[in-house]
Amino acid sequence: MKWTRMVPPPEKPKLLRTPFRKFIGSARLLLVMSAIFLILPTGSVRAWGAPKLNLADGFDFPVGKPNAAGYYKARGLRLRSPQHFGEDWNGRAGGDSDLGDPVYAIADGIVTFAHNVRQGWGNVVLTRHAYRDPTSGQVKFIDTLNGHLDRIMVKTGQQVKRGEQIGTIGSNFGMYPAHLHFEIRHNITIGMQRNGVPSDMVNWADPTQFINKYRRLNREWRGVAVPTGTYQEYAGFKGL
Repeated sequence: MKWTRMVPPPEKPKLLRTPFRKFIGSARLLLVMSAIFLILPTGSVRAWGAPKLNLADGFDFPVGKPNAAGYYKARGLRLRSPQHFGEDWNGRAGGDSDLGDPVYAIADGIVTFAHNVRQGWGNVVLTRHAYRDPTSGQVKFIDTLNGHLDRIMVKTGQQVKRGEQIGTIGSNFGMYPAHLHFEIRHNITIGMQRNGVPSDMVNWADPTQFINKYRRLNREWRGVAVPTGTYQEYAGFKGL
């Protein structure tokens, strides 16, 4: 009998993972697992895939929609001492006659904070709005704050329409006579940290002046990406 020696087939050459290959693989993984972030002029962070929002077609007052009928402005914006960063709206009948009255979104927007933070605030709703400035043509963002609410009727991350009810006028659970504390901020990084930025008109807006200036804007149907993750945590609560 003749024996034949069996020779194993040659091994296939192994592909070498060069540094370039490793770099490409890592880059693909990062693109899949994470968003690409953009730094905005305000210092806020925006990610691709962020929620999209319709540009506002105008702004209304937060009570007595759309023109604040039945209410008056008891206090206005004051950026010098003693500071008051927004407006206080009261029912014309006085006292607590407006307790439980509706509070409305002043324009299309997205709720960025909706919590009972207690202290001197109580129930607070912050909403972000996008609009196109007719003068510059640029898309800009503002935040509105509604404070001392009796009830919160929206949740963080919820999109709202112009004139939609977001809460009711309160008294911070009896700490104050019933009224709505209302603010508009150009700086969308403030959140609940009001002492973290200069007290000037770059960061803050006079609410009545702003609403009257941008009362009617052109309707645009293309949504814009909304910056998120712009607030510091406050009293254990995080914003959108």
